[in-house]
Amino acid sequence: MAQKPNIPKGTRDFSPIEMAKRNYIFDTIRSVYALYGFQQIETPAMETLQTLMGKYGEEGDKLLFKVLNSGDFLSKVSDEELSERHSLHLAARLCEKGLRYDLTVPFARYVVMHREELQLPFRRYQIQPVWRADRPQKGRYREFYQCDADVVGSDSLLNEVELMQIVDTVFTRFGVRVAIKINNRKILTGIAEVIGAADKIVDITVAIDKLDKIGIDNVNAELLANGLSQQAIDRLQPILALSGTNEEKLETIASVLKTSETGLKGVEETRFILDTLKTTGLHNEIQLDLTLARGLNYYTGAIFEVKALDVQIGSITGGGRYDNLTGIFGMPGLSGVGISFGADRIFDVLNALDLYPKEAVNGTQLLFINFGAKETAYCLPIVAKARAAGLHTEIYPDAVKMKKQMSYANAKNIPFVALAGDNEIAEGKITLKDMLSGEQMALTPDELIGKLCGK
Repeated sequence: MAQKPNIPKGTRDFSPIEMAKRNYIFDTIRSVYALYGFQQIETPAMETLQTLMGKYGEEGDKLLFKVLNSGDFLSKVSDEELSERHSLHLAARLCEKGLRYDLTVPFARYVVMHREELQLPFRRYQIQPVWRADRPQKGRYREFYQCDADVVGSDSLLNEVELMQIVDTVFTRFGVRVAIKINNRKILTGIAEVIGAADKIVDITVAIDKLDKIGIDNVNAELLANGLSQQAIDRLQPILALSGTNEEKLETIASVLKTSETGLKGVEETRFILDTLKTTGLHNEIQLDLTLARGLNYYTGAIFEVKALDVQIGSITGGGRYDNLTGIFGMPGLSGVGISFGADRIFDVLNALDLYPKEAVNGTQLLFINFGAKETAYCLPIVAKARAAGLHTEIYPDAVKMKKQMSYANAKNIPFVALAGDNEIAEGKITLKDMLSGEQMALTPDELIGKLCGK
């Protein structure tokens, strides 16, 4: 007996209905990006490991899917190297390519390679899958789509303001209530300085980024294990527990960071973004969250994260400022800022809240019943006319029993069925049946199309 086929853990098949829902998500995000002047690009699924490695921190490097070299990939590896079983060293010898981990690093590579062609500031969006060798769980997959927008070539904080407006507009269109959380890596750097652990900024951000997942006690244990003194950890606690309005938090943290030039710069940037957003009429709340760290090393300024308020799930959007990213590829001094919508988690949120518009997920609107060759010949020009008018229309391909054709319409939730027998052909009409109410009416082809098109 043949083994039943399966798919890799952390990946999924999508049915036609699921694809309709996903396309609704992509189309909504795409339309909002276009409103703000962003243009679409695409990059390859595979990048060289030289492009990917070292850009996401040590933990990120471990989650990269690496692609074995073509041909005899063991030919250049000695028996001694194999016996040492040093996985990272072997991976470097056996693999030259990897699946992209996100869309930001490939975008930075794209900017450097195409810099002579780009008009700066360059506003791009990109909707493509990415891959991470993470442990699959609810809301977390190994293959998932990101929907990114980035601006490079501008230091202006108005870019951050507009990205937050995009986030607000997208989730307002979806009908999802969200909390938009903001922080600044300069503030985190300042915190590390004032608690006496400036050299541990990466360890601090990686640890506190897990606060929601593992809790304060485990975060503190991780910080201690990574070499922070108990005194530094104790100094960090009141900062992580800070509460109040955005303005109150800013005032308090500014006082705490008064000896840190970098930290005060982060406070100043954050205050500008929050004050400017007050004038834009956001529909969703924006919160200063000093525990927000975004555990990627390339962020250097403002950082963002979005949480759904009515569904228990992880972050559904994130991003931030990354001044130094293109410098890694030989193009220093080019600032960038971007956001990424997690389409797969948004898919789960919209499913949980049943927020998909019917018109977005319905497929065929009109099915013509097939009674035979003569009737089909009469219907085909009308089918073409209906499609030309924008109606999603099918004609059943086989002249089988009407019950089977009606069952097909019901199974696909097709709202209207068109029938043409001898009487209809003689009168130049079509019988239109509303599958929900059962109502039937005889109409001319133009009347039928006008009714279904709402004319």
